[in-house]
Amino acid sequence: MACCRNCFCCQCCCREGETRTPEELAVLGEIQDEEDEILPRKDYESLDYDRCINEPYVEVLEGMDNKKSSKYEVVRWMMVFVIGVTVGLVGLFVDFFVHLFTRIKFSVVGSSIEKCTDKGCLSLSLLELLSFNVIFVFIASLLVLIEPVAAGSGIPEIKSYLNGIKIPGIVRLRTFLCKAAGVLFSVSGGLFVGKEGPMIHSGAIVGAGLPQFQSISFKRIKFDFPYFRSDRDKRDFVSAGAAAGVAAAFGAPIGGTLFSLEEGSSFWNQALTWKVLFCSMSATFTLNFFRSGINFNKWGSFQLPGLLNFGEFKCPDGDKNCHLWTAVDLAFFVLMGVVGGLLGALFNCINKCLAKYRIRHIHPKAKFVRVLESLLVSMVTTVVIFGASILLGECRDLYSPAAHNSSLASSEDINSTIRQFFCSNRTYNDMATLFFNPQEAAIHQLFHQDSTFSPVTLSVFFLLYFLLACWTYGVSVPSGLFVPSLLCGAAFGRLVANILKVNMGLDIYSGTFALIGAAAFLGGVVRMTISLTVILIESTNEITYGLPIMITLMVAKWTGDFFNKGIYDIHIQLKGVPLLEWETEVEMDKLTASDIMEPNLTYVYPHTRVQSLVSILRTTVYHAFPVVTENRQNERDFMKGNILISNNIRFKKSSVMTRAGEQRRRCQSMKSYPSSELRNVCDEQSAVEEPTEEGEDMLQQMLERRHVPYPNLYPDQSPSDEWTMEERFRPLTFHGLILRSQLVNLLIRGVCYSENQSSASQPRLSYAEMTEDYPRYPDIHDLDLSLLNPRMIVDVTPYMNTSPYTVSPNTRISQVFNLFRTMGLRHLPVVNAVGEIVGIITRHNLTHEFLVTKLRQHYITI
Repeated sequence: MACCRNCFCCQCCCREGETRTPEELAVLGEIQDEEDEILPRKDYESLDYDRCINEPYVEVLEGMDNKKSSKYEVVRWMMVFVIGVTVGLVGLFVDFFVHLFTRIKFSVVGSSIEKCTDKGCLSLSLLELLSFNVIFVFIASLLVLIEPVAAGSGIPEIKSYLNGIKIPGIVRLRTFLCKAAGVLFSVSGGLFVGKEGPMIHSGAIVGAGLPQFQSISFKRIKFDFPYFRSDRDKRDFVSAGAAAGVAAAFGAPIGGTLFSLEEGSSFWNQALTWKVLFCSMSATFTLNFFRSGINFNKWGSFQLPGLLNFGEFKCPDGDKNCHLWTAVDLAFFVLMGVVGGLLGALFNCINKCLAKYRIRHIHPKAKFVRVLESLLVSMVTTVVIFGASILLGECRDLYSPAAHNSSLASSEDINSTIRQFFCSNRTYNDMATLFFNPQEAAIHQLFHQDSTFSPVTLSVFFLLYFLLACWTYGVSVPSGLFVPSLLCGAAFGRLVANILKVNMGLDIYSGTFALIGAAAFLGGVVRMTISLTVILIESTNEITYGLPIMITLMVAKWTGDFFNKGIYDIHIQLKGVPLLEWETEVEMDKLTASDIMEPNLTYVYPHTRVQSLVSILRTTVYHAFPVVTENRQNERDFMKGNILISNNIRFKKSSVMTRAGEQRRRCQSMKSYPSSELRNVCDEQSAVEEPTEEGEDMLQQMLERRHVPYPNLYPDQSPSDEWTMEERFRPLTFHGLILRSQLVNLLIRGVCYSENQSSASQPRLSYAEMTEDYPRYPDIHDLDLSLLNPRMIVDVTPYMNTSPYTVSPNTRISQVFNLFRTMGLRHLPVVNAVGEIVGIITRHNLTHEFLVTKLRQHYITI
């Protein structure tokens, strides 16, 4: 019977010959086929970015003078500076130990290879390399077992957080420790991952945690710091921390600011821009100061701006015919952008299939299986590196002219990174030079060495690196994608440069093509434009590269978008995160707010019994409740003998604003003016407009005529299954919104009054008391019911948000979407022309999949 019902519903909703898209099936909870299955969406919470304007908050504003406001702003700027300095020191820590572990590993393995090349014991060298890599990767995987959120780059999660979504555990101190320690072991373990992405995540955690002066993981870390106790402040600091992470990784403070703006933050203002830029600058120069002093012993010289520095691009001295790029080269850059977009789309497609396989077959199993997968990837990567260097590496002349034309501004001379593995004296192995070096050194080789690598070596290196990097991104270790994408793209660019120089005889600068290839492939994978352009320009310290980089990234993005989304958006989608894009499609304006809202509401009254609040909170999972009053006939009869209903009706009448009432209020204020003319005008209007007691209820009587009589229900009664549709969806006058956390806080602190008392006798909570438990508010199930009298009444009106953003039922989707996203809303009530709430809109009602489903239903209805 159920099967027949499902078939009937499917036939009703779909035209003949049509099938639902995977996205629609995901919204409806259906599965069409295992290959087309989209993972079900999880119930992620949204951040409360919008301010709750209630009486405790207004009291704080009224007590805030210019002196206190300036003090608050100074504290905010100090916290921004501390965040930037801390992120710079974190980058220094990660960079120092990565270089230390990598240097130890390559020195031991390199010495072994040099000894065993003639003795024939290369298997021992392979075993040593395997031991180093497996141990490092095993430690990184164990750290991820402690905190699973520390896996990956963290950019999809931070992008979601900045979009207004609360990801559990994403900005906790334990996540930070596992991330920062894990990334240095995963990079040192020889995996094709980078440390730049995890640096962004680490910076965001620093931004979220430092201003709180407390930790959930380590409960002893708790200081009495009354500032920044809201999601709004926390999210702004996360924006600053993420930007500081980009700035520390690439030495690009402006690029970091644009990254935070482009990749997530839906709400932005000028003050936040200044603070984010200041934080990025602090991180960049902190890292630069210490790295320059440690590496060159020149404290204060500022020679190493970021963890990844591309070096100086310049022509050899005395070569007047040399040029970095010309207008003719732009045509090749456009073609490279197209190829980069295609390769990026292929990379994302393969990685998506691998990620879906992991979610279906690896993640449901024991956690230790994820460690085994990481170890498998490490062993395969090590064997491929070693085997490719032995079998596919080409021994080239060590004293080729190219070695004398190199131009590199780095802490190491470029010739020191050339590897002679498996080659005789006075020659070197070009494949080992790329594989047996840190990834940053390999990028420098491709950018600044001329005619060092053969086309076969570059082709094999690109293919192997492409496949292994695609397989590695997604395993249970902290891992970034920027550096592997740059290295893979640089090999592609150098291959193009070799073909143009050798086969076509063009006079070009190979380093430029390597840079453009890196930008093309990275842009094809991540689909970033503005921020990535500025990051690459700042990393090269060459403003003349602005135009070719921008054109290449735009073409790569357009090409890749034709096939799929960027890698971060794909992983966000696979996690079921309801991310809101920048804007909706044009055809979505065929829908209105009434088409997508949720009309079945769970609400509370201005004065509600404790037992009703406990029942609502324990039987629902909603995080906000409309505060409403019912529209009834004969309200005066209801008011007699019942203090609860009487208080609710009085509140409703007092909250209804009329033009006459507003004019009387203004006249009362005008009487305080010394001008006799103003006083006389108000006296005349008062004499004319003074209503009788019967006239006061004229508006109420007009409203009541629209409604039929409703059941005589008390506010503490629950909806009944026997109610008719009119009873269940009866008109409700909207007065405001109150959050679940606020209701639980009121109950735990005993904020209520008895029936024989006035609501004025109810205890009052201050703003500090309301936000004391942030960000981990108590749960309703932690409430000891024996301490509460269920017949007591709670007056929620002082603590509700009396002026939330609302929309009309006829508002078009583009307007609803822009209001919800740009203002960082969590709930958006839909209120009709007479002030009645008819539904509510949340983030899940504005996702692309949900809108597509509603649009299809709209077409069917038409």
